[in-house]
Amino acid sequence: MPANLTLDQLRDEVAAGAIDTVLTCIVDMQGRLMGKRFHAAHFIESAHEETHGCDYLLATDLEMFTVPGFAATSWEKGYGDYVHKPDLATLRRVPWLPGTAMVMCDVLDHHRHDDVAHAPRSVLKRQIGRARAMGFEPMMATELEFFLFEHGFDALRDGRYADLQPLGRYNADYAIQLTSKEETVMRAIRNGLYGAGVPVENTKGEAEAGQEEINIRYSDALDTADMHAIIKTACKEIAHEHGRAITFMAKYADGRAGSSSHIHQSLLKDGAPAFFDPGAENGMSAIMRAYLAGLLQHAEATTTFLAPYVNSYKRFCEGLFAPTRAVWSTDNRTAGFRVCAPATKAVRVECRIGGADLNPYLALAAQIAAGLDGIERGLDLEAEMHGDVYQADGARKIPPTLRAAADALDSSKMLREAMGDDVIDHYVHAARWEVEAADRAVTDWDVMRGFERA
Repeated sequence: MPANLTLDQLRDEVAAGAIDTVLTCIVDMQGRLMGKRFHAAHFIESAHEETHGCDYLLATDLEMFTVPGFAATSWEKGYGDYVHKPDLATLRRVPWLPGTAMVMCDVLDHHRHDDVAHAPRSVLKRQIGRARAMGFEPMMATELEFFLFEHGFDALRDGRYADLQPLGRYNADYAIQLTSKEETVMRAIRNGLYGAGVPVENTKGEAEAGQEEINIRYSDALDTADMHAIIKTACKEIAHEHGRAITFMAKYADGRAGSSSHIHQSLLKDGAPAFFDPGAENGMSAIMRAYLAGLLQHAEATTTFLAPYVNSYKRFCEGLFAPTRAVWSTDNRTAGFRVCAPATKAVRVECRIGGADLNPYLALAAQIAAGLDGIERGLDLEAEMHGDVYQADGARKIPPTLRAAADALDSSKMLREAMGDDVIDHYVHAARWEVEAADRAVTDWDVMRGFERA
């Protein structure tokens, strides 16, 4: 489903007084929308060609701290500008913000107008280009989970997040009557996003009190990443309008299930499903088997892009539907990679490793890069795992910490060749900064455990 405004239509809406504001949005390293609010008349006059923003937007942490040590930008280099180039194919209405439209922007070098290599949208576009050069179109979808809370963002922050009461009080997984209590917010999210040209299929209660899931239609990889980023922004903004809060943290509390972002993926070739072979076991073509073999071989190296924070790794635990083993299985939710819809034209791979805190552009790019490497090298697919994969001795494990995942990313020859050394060095540095920041922090756990007894 494409975005739902053209520039000419926007002109008409502005002339009619229906739209007065246009958001120009890039995506930062954390997958958040950053940019400017333009008066719509000025956007139409000139800003639809390009605008500008400080290059530090691709060199900060979650707190917007100017992290030292990045090669691309620094105090020494003066924190100059990048060009924000609107992709007018993404121009859309924003129904939950009065009189507002938005557009996604590519990030370009200020002098040469080349794509900035480490910009998340650029990283993904490079891997899509590789796939297309091989005759494939990557098709993907993300399933986003999140928690919906009774109180709003400001109240929770002012209270130092001490009273995190989910709006739902019980596990309401698939439950219609129980999730009806959350419909004031969830209905507004579905309808708001659909009105913005994001083809929401459904929402549902997930397997923890107050947890929700939203599903969108399968699409090409870049459209999927754009929609994912818009969904997260929309969910938070719409919840705020209703006096509620939403978190996409991978793990917000001990004893609670975490929130994932499963990535469904396949390839088209000449418009037909390249993963499907009706004569093959489970309908899995040779291309699919090699692609999945690549995902498995590079699972450790790609984990930083699926689990980018120290907190992300607290989600990986047995019995709560988050995987601990990077192996594959058919329609088995205990495995890191699940083959869905076997023996049908919809056969695909679901990567279950990613958390809801991932940056969709980086995560999707890493999956494509790994899968394409499997195809290029003709990798053989290892044997399927069966049963309770949590108990599989000797099976490949997901890295247990961000420190371990960053080391695997740093040493990945494949990702360095696919994405470029500068890009990998940039995100390895970001990951190691997160580790260092966490290592310095004194947590509530530290105080509760050691204040009196140490």
